[in-house]
Amino acid sequence: MKRILSFITVFALVLTACEGDPGPPGPPGFDGLDSDQFAAEAFEIVLDFTPQNNYEFIEPYGFPVAQSSVTLVYISWEVDNGQDIWRLLPQTVIFEDGNDLVYNFDFTQNDVRFFLEGSDLDGLDAVWTQAQVFRVVVLPTLNAGRLDVSNIDAVMEAYNITSFESR
Repeated sequence: MKRILSFITVFALVLTACEGDPGPPGPPGFDGLDSDQFAAEAFEIVLDFTPQNNYEFIEPYGFPVAQSSVTLVYISWEVDNGQDIWRLLPQTVIFEDGNDLVYNFDFTQNDVRFFLEGSDLDGLDAVWTQAQVFRVVVLPTLNAGRLDVSNIDAVMEAYNITSFESR
C-alpha cells in the first residue's frame, strides 16, 4: 500500500511540475477605448400627434449613435399615486367600439420616429394624441440582451441614467 501511495504522490508532483510552451497571443484589445462609447444616451420628449403631421414625428438624436446601438422608447402610460408608469413601445389600445390604436416607433442611426397606427386615428379623443410623453434610451448592444428592457427602472439602473434631457 505504501508503494501505491508513493507512486501516486510522485506521479502527481511530476504532472504539476510540467509546463508547456506558451500558446499564441490572443486578439488585440481595445486600446484607448472611450468609455463613453458604451454609455447610454437618454432624453424625454412631449409630442402631439395630428392629421397635419400624419400622426408621426421624427426626432434627430443630436448625438453620435453607433450602428450597433439599439433604441428603446417608453410612453408615460398612467400615473399611480403620483408616480409615472412607463411602458415599452409598442403599446396597443383596443376601444369598446372595436377601433384600435398602436403607439409605435422605429429608429435609424440618425433619428427615432414616433407614430400612431390604428383603424380610426381621426376619430381619436385628444387624450390619446396630445401631450404624449416619451422617454428614449439609446443603448450600446453590449450586454443589452441580459437586461429586462421592459422595465425602465432596470434600464436606468444598469446604465446609470439619472435624468432625461427634455426636448
